[in-house]
Amino acid sequence: MAMNPDNRILLRKLLVIAVAMFGFGYALIPVYKHLCEALGINVLTQKDGTVAAPSNTQVDRSRSITVELDSNVQGTLRFRPTTSRVTVHPGELATVVYEVVNSQGRVVNAQAVPSYAPQSATPHFKKVECFCFRQQTLQAHEAKQMPVMFYIDPKLPREVKTITLSYTFIEVAGLAQAPVSASTSKGKL
Repeated sequence: MAMNPDNRILLRKLLVIAVAMFGFGYALIPVYKHLCEALGINVLTQKDGTVAAPSNTQVDRSRSITVELDSNVQGTLRFRPTTSRVTVHPGELATVVYEVVNSQGRVVNAQAVPSYAPQSATPHFKKVECFCFRQQTLQAHEAKQMPVMFYIDPKLPREVKTITLSYTFIEVAGLAQAPVSASTSKGKL
């Protein structure tokens, strides 16, 4: 069965369009990357491969807030902040580290649940990066250092001078795995 000449022309045009769309989609990522670098926007890494430190020009240096760090655990994990308190200016980016140790001979899945005191500070405590955003899987006898990057909103009421950030680390039921033998857990803390 012979194809109508108009249909052949249409088929060729559609094939050219499909190939052009594929080429555009394939080239889009490198073109976008070069465009962002040229304009200096959304650049996450420096030329040497180091991560660009986030900066904030809205820091209120006229006052300081003490952030007390607390930890609780449900189960047999060991969980604690590496420092008990930090002092920050509202708007200033800060990073604190919590450490968790799974001393059990099995894999544990857990979730950190944050709480704040006073409660009025809750909407002003802004976490940029936090291990509490997702469940953590800890291998048998594994230790992890988990950072929390945050800032305090400058709109925090002036009468609040201290905020307590407390995490409760809870083992997620039903996801724990069978014990791991000593031979497979060598090299872990």
